[in-house]
Amino acid sequence: METITDNQNVRMTKKLEKMFGHIDYKHPPELCPVRDVMSVASDQWSILILLWLGYFPVLRFNKLKKYVYGISNKVLSQRLKVLETDGYIKRKAYAEVPIRVEYNLTTFGKTYVERLLELTEWMQQNSPKVLANRKKFGLD
Repeated sequence: METITDNQNVRMTKKLEKMFGHIDYKHPPELCPVRDVMSVASDQWSILILLWLGYFPVLRFNKLKKYVYGISNKVLSQRLKVLETDGYIKRKAYAEVPIRVEYNLTTFGKTYVERLLELTEWMQQNSPKVLANRKKFGLD
């Protein structure tokens, strides 16, 4: 008799096989889509930027800097450019003095934020387990 956990393990194994089963480890591919995409969209700053842009429909640079506490102007500017280049966000500049620039999620960015929310909900539910494990290893 199979359990729900068994079914989940089977589904996970099939997905991992589809993802990695074709790779020749002696001659790895030059471009790894998972590594390439995840390196941009999953660093701590990009995730926070995208989540805040999911919460507020439009944000300007200084508001984003305020919400993404601890990020420097340089890093925020770099992250915004990369996220725009990859299609997660849109940048709209207004010909005013001083220039006004607004950022918002694209449809593609919104689908990514939906996935991020699933992950953040999982993290919130499981953070007590992580903290307990850290305490067990004396890392509290």
